This record gives sequence, C-alpha cells and structure tokens, in this order.
Amino acid sequence: MTGGVPAPIRKVVIVGGGTAGWMTAAALSRMVAAGTAVTLVESEEIGTVGVGEATIPSLHDFLRMIDADEDRFVAATQATFKLGIEFAGWGAIGERYIHPFGSFGRAVEGVGFHQLWLRQSRLPGAAGAVGPLADYCLCAAAARLDRFARPDANPAAVLSSIAYAFHFDASLFAAYLRARAEADGVVRVEGRVGAVELAPGDGAIRAVRLDDGRRIEGELFVDCSGFRSLLLGEALEVPFESWAHWLPNDRAVAVPSAKAAPLVPYTRATAGAAGWRWRIPLQHRTGNGHVYASAFVDDDRAVRDLFDGLEEPAIGDPRQLRFTAGMRARLWERNCVAIGLSGGFLEPLESTSIHLIQAGIAKLMALFPDTGGAVAERGEYNRQMRREYEHARDFVILHYHATRRDDSPYWDHVRTMAVPTTLADRMELWRGRARVFHDRGELFTPDSWIAVLAGQAPPPAGYDPLVEAVAVDGTGRFMAHLRDVIARTAAAMPAHADFIARHCASPPARAA
Repeated sequence: MTGGVPAPIRKVVIVGGGTAGWMTAAALSRMVAAGTAVTLVESEEIGTVGVGEATIPSLHDFLRMIDADEDRFVAATQATFKLGIEFAGWGAIGERYIHPFGSFGRAVEGVGFHQLWLRQSRLPGAAGAVGPLADYCLCAAAARLDRFARPDANPAAVLSSIAYAFHFDASLFAAYLRARAEADGVVRVEGRVGAVELAPGDGAIRAVRLDDGRRIEGELFVDCSGFRSLLLGEALEVPFESWAHWLPNDRAVAVPSAKAAPLVPYTRATAGAAGWRWRIPLQHRTGNGHVYASAFVDDDRAVRDLFDGLEEPAIGDPRQLRFTAGMRARLWERNCVAIGLSGGFLEPLESTSIHLIQAGIAKLMALFPDTGGAVAERGEYNRQMRREYEHARDFVILHYHATRRDDSPYWDHVRTMAVPTTLADRMELWRGRARVFHDRGELFTPDSWIAVLAGQAPPPAGYDPLVEAVAVDGTGRFMAHLRDVIARTAAAMPAHADFIARHCASPPARAA
C-alpha cells in the first residue's frame, strides 16, 4: 500500500484448465502486459468434464473480448453453427418444437407478436392458415431447412434477425484458448495441487503446493478445478446449495458417433422416460449424451437408451459423469473466485454452462480487486452471479414443469413438484393471458420463454385484451406476408454444410 492506496494485484493463479480455466486465462492475459503475472496450474492426469459442446449467442461477446477471428475459431474447434434447439417429446410424446435464437415476428401497435398469433390462431378455421409460431422466426425456418447465413447488417432486412451460436469440440476449444493465452504471456504449470496454504490472519489463500513440492504463491486465486472445488469448496469451506429437489437429473453418459448427414444447424434434445438425450453435430463427428435421474432409471438402462437412440455409429466408448445441480453459497470468498463447475452446475439442457463461465469472467474483470480486500466488490459479484444462476435455473426447470406428460413416474414428479416462486409467478402470468416479462440483465429473452411455453405447456386461457384494438383482417394480411417473406428468405440461404465448406472448414480429421 502506497499513500493509503492498496497496491494492484500482481499475481493471479488459476487452478485448473479445461474450458473454464483457459477461458479465464485468455481473458486475463491482457493484464500480463500491464505487469500482472497470470499462472495456470493443471495436470494432464486429471481429465476435464467437457460434456457440453453447445453454446448460446452470448459467446460472441467473449470472442469479441479476446479479439478472435470467427472463421478461424470455427475451423480450429471443428465447430458448426447453431440456430436453436429442437425439443422432441417434451410437451407430449410425438411432439416437436424449436426454441430458436432470434425473435418471433414484431410487435404491432405495442402488442406483442405472440399475442397477435394467439388471437389469429383461435379464430374459427384459422389454425391451418396461421401456422405454427415457428413460421414467424427466421432462425426456426432456416433450421428446419438445414440452412445457415450470418445476419445482414441492414436492420431493415429480414436476414438481420438471424442470431446464432456454435457447437464445438470442448477439448479443441480449450487448446485454442491455451495457445492464445500462452502467446500473450500466461504461464502454464503442469502439476497436481496437493495442498492449499491459508494465511493465519484473514484465512485468505496464500499459495498452492503441488504434489512434487513446488509452491506457487498468488494474491488472487481463480478456482477452475471442476466439481471438486478444490479452493472454494475444500479449502475455504464455502457450502454447496443443492437444487436437486427442482432438477433431479444427477448423471450423464456421453459417446461420440460418426459425422451427421445432413449437417443440421441446431442441437436436438429428445425427452425419454427418465431424462433426455442430446445430439450435437460437429464438422467431423456427432456428440451424443443422455442426462438422467438415477432415482428413476439405473445406469445400465440409461446407457442402452443412449445407444438405442444413436442415429450414426458410435466411434468411442461411453463416458459417465455424476453431478448435483446447484451452486456454492458464494462464488467469491476472500481472495478466491470460483468460475465454472467449482462454483455451480446446471445440466446442459439450454447450454448455459459456458455462458455462466463467461459471465463470471466478465464480472470479475469489471470488479477486479486490488490488494485491499475488495469487500464491496465481493458482495456485488456474489449478488450478480447468484442472479445469473437463478435466472438460468428457473428457465431450465421450466422445461420439466411445463409439460403435459404423465407417462412415467419421472414426468409425474417434475410436472407436479413445487417450483421456485420466481418461476411459479411467471408461469401463472402465462396461464392467464400469455404474458411474459423480462428482468433487466436476464439471460433468456421473452422470445425464449415464449418458445418453450408455447411449444410444450398447456395453452393459455386467453390473450392480452389489447389485441382486440388491432384489426383482425389487417393482422391476417401482415402475418401472411411476414410468413411468406421468412419462408422465402430461409429457402434462399445456403445449406449449413455448404456455408461451412466455403468459409470455415476444419482440416480433414486424422485417422485414429
């Protein structure tokens, strides 16, 4: 401390690699040029989870932050593009809908588009003419045709409404970030952490000791050690808050399969009797997995269900994972910030894991501490991150609770269980007049909530009375024109596989 001003942080230690560790390292690498040493400790002996290979559009913010060239990133990670998620069997067996990125139509005279669609679809004999809500979203229309294009910069163009994310190989993503971080001065140390030293006074972390005796000191520690939560959970004893009573899935099994054809630009989530299966297309292979609740199905049956649902031949052995949904009571404790699985976990249903990593990094950088303790910054970080996790939690729970399925004990349980008040209040607004509101800074937009609720929940009792102020005939003409323009625009887009081949194809996969 000089003249009463705390000194800046000069030693940052990241414990753990994988997606969380190397995303953090890549983001903090800019501090190296300003005199802050950033060290990442990881062991090749410790595998990474890497279950999720799908993202949401907020990843664009991270790629911009690290100044990544998108085409090079896509090629380096064998990535494909993602326009949304197709949900099969969630509302009822045999039903499908898409939760697309982007928006549905546009408001008319201040009335939300989905309200107009509800009124028009309930007119006598109008259902066929109006069509499904997905017909009014370009992302959904393009996904159905396996087409993709980047958005038009002209906001007046229909193509400007395209929003997208990525599917990628998680291990290649970590390697891509590692190369960038090390080039910018981040130092990687190979080794397994065997002990954590706490200061005798304030209990802050002073150093980590590796199994071979090396000691690595730091002033700020970032815990990216995965489910073990080596620093925040074990050393600092911050308790874990389980959300298993709302999210009973506690296991997953994953296996890769051969490349998909056609190369679809969306993730597929197929509901089963006691969980759901994911299908994620990459350039050279397909990611598959089964997320399930062990209280309702045993491991052997879960593996069989996964293999029975494969659309391409398996090219690897199944890998199993156990987890509990929830989060630590605080994600920043003393001089330690947990990012990724060490701080909390929500199952990969809506691809929130990487977003929560990214949110943690962005908020850490916005509230980056000095050596003075950062009490106010810690409090604000913990408040904001709890809000991030709880908003994402409620949206994931929605998929289970807003169902009409009653064909198994699992679906009976999630359909009838008590849910957080924050979610119950939202669902009640929808049940009455299909009203959806958005809290400032919330991850999932009203269109996302509308997609899931309209896609699988029981129909609302009515719609916004303000709809009656908009003429039926005029609304019908407007919707027919919009539906036609979206369909023609989607049909004119290049095939997803062709777009990748033209702009960002990965090198041919090496033979095993």
